[in-house]
Amino acid sequence: MTAIIEILPGRTYMGKISYGSDFLEEVNAFCLSKNIRLGRIDAIGAVKRATIGFYDHESREYKFLEYEKPLEILSLIGNISIKDNKPMVHAHVTLSDENGMAFGGHLAPGTLIFACEFTVQEFIGESLNRGFDEATGLPLWDI
Repeated sequence: MTAIIEILPGRTYMGKISYGSDFLEEVNAFCLSKNIRLGRIDAIGAVKRATIGFYDHESREYKFLEYEKPLEILSLIGNISIKDNKPMVHAHVTLSDENGMAFGGHLAPGTLIFACEFTVQEFIGESLNRGFDEATGLPLWDI
């Protein structure tokens, strides 16, 4: 059965992530500093390097790819919920290279910013906590 909670809009923030910063470190720290426990994030810009992942359903492990070159962030979208009693950003990203070829996946630590503008929309409602999901092996929302 589909599990749903009702949420209401809260605060909205727009910002810029500093050159050379790790995207996930910065936005997780931002959410912690503002006590954002539920929300969404989107961003555009460019990275100096990127680490993205794909979840292998059979092995139940992430496979990571590292790109040691400049890339454009065509789209980044994610959510903010609670894992281990702290805000956690879970984001997927679409990137493009110098030839306009696009690829993407689960955004991982080690993605360093060249230039990045982001929006965080906080939601008011019951916190969504991440717990182990037996069916997938993933830390999904415990609704």
